Amino acid sequence: MGEKIEAGGFDLSDRQRYRDKLRQCLTGLERLLADERFDRPKNLMGLEIELNLAGGDGMPRMLNGEVLERIASRDFQTELAMFNLEVNIAPHRLGGRVFDRLAEELRTSLAYADRKAGEVDAGIVMIGILPTLERDDLVSSNLSEVDRYALLNEQIVAARGEEFTLDIEGVERLSCTAKSITPEAACTSVQLHLQVTPARFPAVWNAAQAVAAAQVAVGANAPFLFGRELWRESRPPLFLQSTDTRPPELQAQGVRPRTWFGERWISSAYELFDENLRYFPALLPICDEEDPLEVLDAGGVPKLAELVLHNGTVYRWNRPVYDVADGVPHLRVENRVLPAGPTVTDVLANAAFYYGVVRALAEESRPVWTRMPFETAADNFDAACRHGIDARLQWPRRGRLGGLAEVDAVSLVRDELLPLAEAGLDAWGVEPADRDLYLGVIDERCRRRANGASWQAATFHQGLEAGLSREEALAATTRRYRELMQKGEPVHLWPVGLREPVPMG
Repeated sequence: MGEKIEAGGFDLSDRQRYRDKLRQCLTGLERLLADERFDRPKNLMGLEIELNLAGGDGMPRMLNGEVLERIASRDFQTELAMFNLEVNIAPHRLGGRVFDRLAEELRTSLAYADRKAGEVDAGIVMIGILPTLERDDLVSSNLSEVDRYALLNEQIVAARGEEFTLDIEGVERLSCTAKSITPEAACTSVQLHLQVTPARFPAVWNAAQAVAAAQVAVGANAPFLFGRELWRESRPPLFLQSTDTRPPELQAQGVRPRTWFGERWISSAYELFDENLRYFPALLPICDEEDPLEVLDAGGVPKLAELVLHNGTVYRWNRPVYDVADGVPHLRVENRVLPAGPTVTDVLANAAFYYGVVRALAEESRPVWTRMPFETAADNFDAACRHGIDARLQWPRRGRLGGLAEVDAVSLVRDELLPLAEAGLDAWGVEPADRDLYLGVIDERCRRRANGASWQAATFHQGLEAGLSREEALAATTRRYRELMQKGEPVHLWPVGLREPVPMG
């Protein structure tokens, strides 16, 4: 959604014209794939992190315009709501000490942004959902002052035709309604990009889908919303419900939600783009002047602008991306399952685990997706979001027996997936020092059964036991989180509890 889109109404012919352009784009994509016009392997990865702004009191600050003006860097952009920012790191080649280099870049960028935010009494908090957010914070008047967000909100609300229902039952239950998509802004995530050739795309996407549950189990960092303790990773159900264009009747008919895990393994990237056109009506029917087929006939490379725009309004947890760089088209898998934070080290540990295990799984002679139903991968993802580090997952048995077995997420990661991630990072050419440091963080989280979500929940409950109200405990937990985030030690080393004094008796 990075395009500059001007708000304005659509007439009745716009959607048909846009649908026609989408079909032209899909034909153009098919021709590009058939003619093998795509970029050769470059082992490129990319990283985006969505951030929150909070004050010294731990409460959200609606100041992203002022903060971005002070940061004055193209690396930082607006996100959906005024308490959100996003930082984009330039693509890096996987190999060598790439994760240490990324760590240095991120720490420098985030420290600079935090200093600039401090000029308006705000600070950067890298977390899945800011615990202190209240319902009054997530209203349309707090959308960022960018036309595309207002237009997207207008179109999703119009498509739904009624208020959004937020109903999430976890440790506690949250049940409320919203008049806009702004609750989606509570979900701040990390997006991991991997450029792949068309031939490798389906194996990489399938592998990413299969391992998504394990990523969330070890990386969960969003247990609270509106003062309620919900799932260990509450972003996925919140994102689904806050963007759901389906009233209950369409849900009952089995119409697919726009926030979607998917429903099958694939054999081509084309299938995902085709599904997006067949299943999801346009939200932003804005037509580009380019005729993609004329560009192809002339030997050029089309932008496929309508396809790219539409693709950005279907919220797959592993999204296919078409892009053009230096006049050459390429495909990427965008992994969107992870929450932001808690620290730079944790973010890069999550990234190292993902890039390593996806490479290894994609190259197995008997791929996991040939031994596990897709529905199992979806169920695993749901279980990991609910239970985090304590989730139990279904995974193919080793050896000749075949079939599935239930296993602790931590046992699956330590016994099977971390060795695969190690082999995958070796195949990328990542140096052993980088590999061992960052995969070691994942191993320690599993050994201690500790991640961002477990730390937040345990610290919050200690605050309650010490006599704080729920609101005070959440605010104190947020302040302590930010303090430890800035120190930079990975979350499995964070001491549980609040350092600040609490009332007696």
